[in-house]
Amino acid sequence: MLKAFLKTLIPLFLLIAGGVYLDSVFFLDQFNHGQEVATFSLWAIFFTLFYFLPSRYKEQMFYAVLIGVAGEYLFSLGLKMYQYRLENIPHYIPPGHAIIYIAAVYFNKNTAIKLHQKLIEKIFLAIIIVFWTYFLLFKNDVFGFLLTAVVLYILHNKPRERLFYYTMYLVVAYLELVGTFYKCWEWPPYAFRFIEFLPSANPPSGISLFYFGLDLGCLWLYKKRHTVAWNRMKKVRYIKLTKPL
Repeated sequence: MLKAFLKTLIPLFLLIAGGVYLDSVFFLDQFNHGQEVATFSLWAIFFTLFYFLPSRYKEQMFYAVLIGVAGEYLFSLGLKMYQYRLENIPHYIPPGHAIIYIAAVYFNKNTAIKLHQKLIEKIFLAIIIVFWTYFLLFKNDVFGFLLTAVVLYILHNKPRERLFYYTMYLVVAYLELVGTFYKCWEWPPYAFRFIEFLPSANPPSGISLFYFGLDLGCLWLYKKRHTVAWNRMKKVRYIKLTKPL
């Protein structure tokens, strides 16, 4: 099980810390083109992964980039939900979304993770609850509290997807903590800057709810392009579930 973490989530956390640092105010004191370096680095990693991945995952990474671009322009520039340091959409963000998505997919498909799925779910859920409660009590994060409540409510009756989205929750929480600490982006004190009865932390907990749209969008696009194969897979899964012991 440790090998699964070492192959997926640990490298992802290191990549996030290093990649986002290049666009930070701290690196800016040393080099004035950190965002360009971050962009080159993240796209290089994206294309390296893309080259070695099976075609199915290549396609989903491509969709993740497209959905990531649309989501960033909608939520950041359109709805002003959060703002980047230079008030733009950094070009390293879309491939970053795709890398996070595919790392979470591979982590959850690992055999050792599947064997210990229930245990890992309980550990991840405990971390989420502690994180969620701390932000509500000590950072007045009502917006994040509401988002996390929605996440947990949705996942309550979705055991097949639960671990994947718990994983995404924690990865995104880490990403947001690193990004806001480095001052690469910031969240306003209220949800969407104007909903004053929903005070928000910087970052709000539970923001991974919006990342769920990334996964659902990738799956929807993939199913639309491969309808026959997807329906065949659903039939095989149904047969396995209903086959008498």
